[in-house]
Parts: sequence; C-alpha cells; structure tokens
Amino acid sequence: MIAFLTLELHIEAAQSIKDRRQVVRSLKDRLRTSFNVSVAELDSAELWNRATIGVVGISNSRDYLDGLMKNVERAATRIANNHGADVADSFIEFF
Repeated sequence: MIAFLTLELHIEAAQSIKDRRQVVRSLKDRLRTSFNVSVAELDSAELWNRATIGVVGISNSRDYLDGLMKNVERAATRIANNHGADVADSFIEFF
C-alpha cells in the first residue's frame, strides 16, 4: 500500500519568497526526520503565501499508513503554526 498526504499551507507570516522557503524547508526536514517519509513541495513558488506539500509512505498495512499519515498531519499543523503558517486543507489517498 502507498499513502499520499497532500497539505495545503497558507503562510500568513511570509513577507517574501525567502520567508516562504524557510517555512517549507523546515516543515519538510522535520517531517522526514520524525516520520521517515518522503516529502516534496508539489507546486511552483509563484505565490509566496501559499504552498502545497506532498508526503508519501509505503507499508503492507493500510491501518498503519492511516495512523502514520494522521500523525504526520498533526505534526505538520503544529510545525506550521510555530512558523506563522497554517494547514488550510489536507487529504489522504491510498493506492
């Protein structure tokens, strides 16, 4: 099974593209380290106050992946809030 979590971020505190990159990089690094998942930015950096992040996990158990992605989502919300951003939307898909 493959779980794909999409996080839509709204970065209120970003005043420039540099601020946006700092929030996105911090979020990606912390999620990779904490949960051993693959994380990538999915959209272009055209809007400095929005970002889309994709998180992927692989396991033979759907229940494990569901719990993992919910934990990742909670952690992402906490990390984003600490950097002046919030998770505007999120959804999980299983393949």
